[in-house]
Amino acid sequence: MRKRLYIILMLIIFLTPLIFYPLSVNADTIIKKEAIDEFVTNYLKRNGLPGASIVIVKDGKVIYEKGYGYDSEGKALTEKTLMRIGSVSKSFTAFSVLQLVDEGKVNLDNPVVKYLPELTMDDPRLQKVTVRHLLSHTSGIPDPTIVPPASTLKAGIHRLHDWKLNWQPGDKYLYSNANYWVLARLVEVISGMEFPQYLKQKIFYPLGMDDTLSAINSGDPVKGLSQGYITAYGTALPWSELEQMFAGSGGVISTAADMGKWLSMHTNEGKNMNGERLLSKSLLEESYSPQPGSPKYGLGWSLSSPNIKPALISHSGALSTIQAQQDIVPSSGYAVAVMLNSFTTTLEHSYEISSGIIQLTEGQIPDAKAPTPKIIDLSLGFITLIYLILGTKGILRSSEWSNRRKQHPTWRYYLRLMPQVIPVLFIGWLFFIVPNLQNNSATIKDAFGLWPAAMLFFTVVFLIGVVVTVMRTYYRGRLNRN
Repeated sequence: MRKRLYIILMLIIFLTPLIFYPLSVNADTIIKKEAIDEFVTNYLKRNGLPGASIVIVKDGKVIYEKGYGYDSEGKALTEKTLMRIGSVSKSFTAFSVLQLVDEGKVNLDNPVVKYLPELTMDDPRLQKVTVRHLLSHTSGIPDPTIVPPASTLKAGIHRLHDWKLNWQPGDKYLYSNANYWVLARLVEVISGMEFPQYLKQKIFYPLGMDDTLSAINSGDPVKGLSQGYITAYGTALPWSELEQMFAGSGGVISTAADMGKWLSMHTNEGKNMNGERLLSKSLLEESYSPQPGSPKYGLGWSLSSPNIKPALISHSGALSTIQAQQDIVPSSGYAVAVMLNSFTTTLEHSYEISSGIIQLTEGQIPDAKAPTPKIIDLSLGFITLIYLILGTKGILRSSEWSNRRKQHPTWRYYLRLMPQVIPVLFIGWLFFIVPNLQNNSATIKDAFGLWPAAMLFFTVVFLIGVVVTVMRTYYRGRLNRN
């Protein structure tokens, strides 16, 4: 009898923790935590990235959140560090519109001008653009790189007054930030609240996202938000964010901990931690569903290709100094958010890190991929060096080059200068004209920060081209005088 009691007692001691700690969550937290840390840490080191902040959710509960690396002030990144999330913000904008649909204040298939008569374009087809078209990027509204500055959403959508649609609304998918400027303004007009305030009251506060906020412009001061980075040749450089009005399309600033609460709601049928529903299940599912003319984009969410396993509901984000990614895995109940305080033109690092974490949750081992951006940058650096050497040689031999062609007629002589002149004109236009188009806020420094290795190459080509052209023109003139 005592032996039986002893066995029963031991079973109770062993099983009691499993009652209070679900096996799946406990296993995920203990078994995979070290593997996740090793994967993320090695990825950052291999690619020369300053830092990352991640969160992992399972079936409506946060099971792991952590920061890695450092910010521009040398402080360690944590799950509480404020970071921009770029176009991941579109999921929040879409959610706010769907809340208004849920309340019967907006109809997805009504023309947007019914709610926003202030919206005008130089195209009568605008009258056919619906709210659904905007949400699914099938409106036909273009996505120009250069736009004038704006300080409010109302001023932001006024910039569309002389635009034209690319095609008939609903025909094709074309990702456009302008769609989401309009949607954010729609929320303001229908709710009677400024867009950042609406997000705070209707989404951030109910979810307990106490550190999250939304800005109108990238230059708006935000306490606790440090500078981001750009990457070059396998290292990272602190850099200032490109000035732009991005409310609705990219203005949310959050933390990994808060993004965990957002994803927990999405993996809990639209309910927060208190069981309160923020959006009907049917509209939540609609947001994850392909739309007419948009098989790979729902309402504020990207949908993975059929050949990607497991299937993902996602959204990526990037600004000039950050990258972000959020993924939901319906088949397993997992969701992941990754936030980086750096931007790399040639690879979406946040997507790669999120994909690796998802592989770990699937019991797979992520591949240790080569640092492709570093390889590309170093290759460009080598080409830049070779061009600099050859260009310097050409400068030093300008007199000799001119002497060999002294019998050429003037038109032929200067025609031979075109290989130097054409790159100079193109790069000069890129550096000095583009940043000033339409009185936008971009600068030469911003252009350089988009891809430093490429821009350094362009700079060398430009300077060599200018000097070679000037020298050969000088020697031609001297020959003519003689």
